[in-house]
Amino acid sequence: MKKIHYILSSAVVLTAAAITFSCTKLKDKDYATIVASNFTPGTEDIASLLGAGYTYWRPLELGRSANSVFRTNEISADELVIPERPNGWVDGGIYRRVHEHKWTSDEDNCYQIWNNAYAGITTCNRVIYQIENGLIPITTGKDAALAELKVLRASFYYPLCDFFGSVPIITKFDLPAGFLPTQSSRQEVYNFIVSEITTNLPLLSKANDQTTYGKFNQWAAHALLAKVYLNAGVYTGTAAWDKCIIECDAIINSGVGFGLEASQSSVFATENQNSKEIIFAIPFDEKFTADGANAFALHMESLEPENQATYNFQYSPWGGICAIPQFINTFDPDDSRLKSNWIQGQQYTLAGVPINGSLGAYTGKPLNYINVVPGVDSTEEVHGFRLGKFEYKQGALLGLSNDFPLFRYADVLMMKAESMLRSGDANGAALLVTQVRQRNFTANPAKATVTGADLQKGSTYDYGLRNHLNTTHEGGADIQYGRFLDELAWEFNTEGRRRQDLIRFGVYTKKSWLSHSPNGDYRALLPLPRQEVVKNTNLKQNTGY
Repeated sequence: MKKIHYILSSAVVLTAAAITFSCTKLKDKDYATIVASNFTPGTEDIASLLGAGYTYWRPLELGRSANSVFRTNEISADELVIPERPNGWVDGGIYRRVHEHKWTSDEDNCYQIWNNAYAGITTCNRVIYQIENGLIPITTGKDAALAELKVLRASFYYPLCDFFGSVPIITKFDLPAGFLPTQSSRQEVYNFIVSEITTNLPLLSKANDQTTYGKFNQWAAHALLAKVYLNAGVYTGTAAWDKCIIECDAIINSGVGFGLEASQSSVFATENQNSKEIIFAIPFDEKFTADGANAFALHMESLEPENQATYNFQYSPWGGICAIPQFINTFDPDDSRLKSNWIQGQQYTLAGVPINGSLGAYTGKPLNYINVVPGVDSTEEVHGFRLGKFEYKQGALLGLSNDFPLFRYADVLMMKAESMLRSGDANGAALLVTQVRQRNFTANPAKATVTGADLQKGSTYDYGLRNHLNTTHEGGADIQYGRFLDELAWEFNTEGRRRQDLIRFGVYTKKSWLSHSPNGDYRALLPLPRQEVVKNTNLKQNTGY
């Protein structure tokens, strides 16, 4: 059972209410003032108070109704696609536009990422304001609480910097009516994130246990900083490989219990909160996130309705997202991730009875997932391997209880390896990559070993259009360090990050896959939401939009 739910205590809620509704005149005695003046938060109260900001990472990353970070990073890239299905998934053409890089400033993706990130920032600013002004009278642990809030706030600026580049930096809550923030450059946003983390990190907890799970302790802050440094060349034009290595080493040498799980599947199990590989997770529990924007619903979004009988789900899945065949074809057949990460082949009920389809041309025919996707514009039930990396619990509700590992130890090893590779130490990088691979080739251990020379080769991905309308061949041999890019895909598929990796390796706006053709380098950034630009004349739209 998950122990972190980020539910505000009643005392904290009352105190917050005193701020929100302070202008309301009441005849009764102001009990909110009494609460604020007499309430001394304990450790659990402070955790609940700070938890108000963390909740926004759920809809920001992958809430069921949110076209946010996960979908944007994945279905705009070369691993996953949401094609038109017999039961729909057209939704005004948004998923096709994202796949084809033809989105506009009116897309839901832009609004969801922007709104959820700034909602998290505003909440952090509010609680910081309340603490700093004594409205919430924290005495013990005040500096640590403020430091955690500021690092959490920086974590929300990280996706804003990644997706939009130049955005407003807002650090105050008590702003005048009609306030319109000014826009900071991407360099300034990057500098702010780095400064906030490095300044506040020493005040964070060094503990790595249930008291810090799902929160920013020192190690989660190091991981966030490493990720920002890894992409510094994209964000600022100046690489920071040496700084990325330093942050990774801080975690590797922490001595607080981080390490690789013997099986990758353990990281993504339903009860994964005790995984030694997870550094920072977004906690989910089906009892508290059963529906709405906070639900973790990859099983609903990927499997076909008939798979309800496979897992005894409480609801029928909706079909939808699947793997792009060109990506699946890059896997070594002996790589256990090919089977553990992807649901494929004939589907069966829980009792072992073969399942038939019930939609489109495969109604009454075997529901047999094949590695074929005719195109983003047309598929049947059987087309495409389905997402299976996260365990789907028998009897699951609309939302899963698996915690989502935003940062994990394998990523730390691979961030260090990439930084070493790009800094000239290919052989050192190969040792780390081999370490990550070893658990995935137990049937043929020799295949787990890679060399520095291997990592300097191109990609095995056969890029090019590959659909029922067009076939072209571009290959991947020309991608610098393409083999390392492949390693990232094999280990981190379905974790909401592929777009970012493709941009860093110069592939995102240059190569074709399935029904996608390059559509301009400016597509590496999303447009600022049109309504935000209209209502704030201080904002300048990103180039190309």
